[in-house]
Amino acid sequence: MHAGTRLLPARIAADGVAALAPHLLAQPTALRRGDFDLNPAVRPASRALMPAAVLLPIVRRRAPSVLFTRRTAHLARHAGQVSFPGGRTAPSDRDAIATALRETEEETGIAPHHVSVAGFLESYETGTGFAITPVVGIVDTAFSLKPNPDEVDEIFEVPLAFLLDPSNRETKTTEWAGTTRRYYAYTYGQHYIWGATAGILAGFVERLMP
Repeated sequence: MHAGTRLLPARIAADGVAALAPHLLAQPTALRRGDFDLNPAVRPASRALMPAAVLLPIVRRRAPSVLFTRRTAHLARHAGQVSFPGGRTAPSDRDAIATALRETEEETGIAPHHVSVAGFLESYETGTGFAITPVVGIVDTAFSLKPNPDEVDEIFEVPLAFLLDPSNRETKTTEWAGTTRRYYAYTYGQHYIWGATAGILAGFVERLMP
């Protein structure tokens, strides 16, 4: 195990945003990452993308963890999949932070005052046509959960040290639309994290553990 998988979580537990912010972007950027990074041969030449934002929530426990949701089975998009709290940008949202915090509260019940924004990751293009701005935040432990039953089946946490360990990231392949596609995945207990969520995680880990 890389020494940083132990040391960095300990620094985040002690110093919060101050330990995390130097590894992150201070402002959102144009698209730099996405589902097509592992599949460049099928990257679209140009297309309009739907703006969205997610919160990558790091819970400031003694051993920090990352909070995820599992979407309900009846949703039209990504039913049953593990994701970060977040969604489409609404006309009333002033910026990506507003979108991420609004969606987080709607989905999980975590109020914005429990979240301290540390920075951003590179925007992420999904195969389904979204341009996602990942907002990284430190969540204090005083929050209470109130999952939205229309959107969320489960809320769970994964130790940050587990996600930082490069041996826990896998590269998988699948057949989709007549081609072989590659994607990142993490397996933690019964939880399988893949697709755009795993891709965003991979970018986060690369920033923290270059």
